[in-house]
Amino acid sequence: MNIAKQLRNKNIAEYLLYMWQTEDILRANHCDIDQLRKNVIAQFPASEQPELERWYDDLANMMRAEGTTEHGHLQINRNVILELDELHARLLSSTKFPFYNAAYFKALPFIVELRHKNGGKEENELETCFEALYGLLLLRLQKKTVSPETATALNSISKFIAMLAAYYEQDRQGELEL
Repeated sequence: MNIAKQLRNKNIAEYLLYMWQTEDILRANHCDIDQLRKNVIAQFPASEQPELERWYDDLANMMRAEGTTEHGHLQINRNVILELDELHARLLSSTKFPFYNAAYFKALPFIVELRHKNGGKEENELETCFEALYGLLLLRLQKKTVSPETATALNSISKFIAMLAAYYEQDRQGELEL
């Protein structure tokens, strides 16, 4: 839980990927607090366990209530995408951020290709980017290799999302002038 709070305040993109991973951990443990206690919470110091147990239990309850125990994302995580998408639109419409526009347009062909490979399902471009980055995270955790083409695409997407996350932080602190 402390990690999520720290990431939320430091880097919104890392926070979102962490929360998606947390959703998958909850699913792997069937949103069952006893399994989570044994498989996840027990790995932490005893002093942190009660707070972690409450956090995981609250998230598991939210997943059950929102019908995301099998797939999908919690509304709190979808809201982050919506906030980022709103900022993204504002940045694109401003003439003050040419480097952001350049990063977006450099990543755009890869985003379009990924959306096509995903069967053209209805999702915004940022969700496509985060799914790609999350997929890369999973591949790395599994110690699988990534093709040079995929690495190039994800590097471009990663730079674009990192720039958006930095602007999000500036906006959150009231330092971004559009």
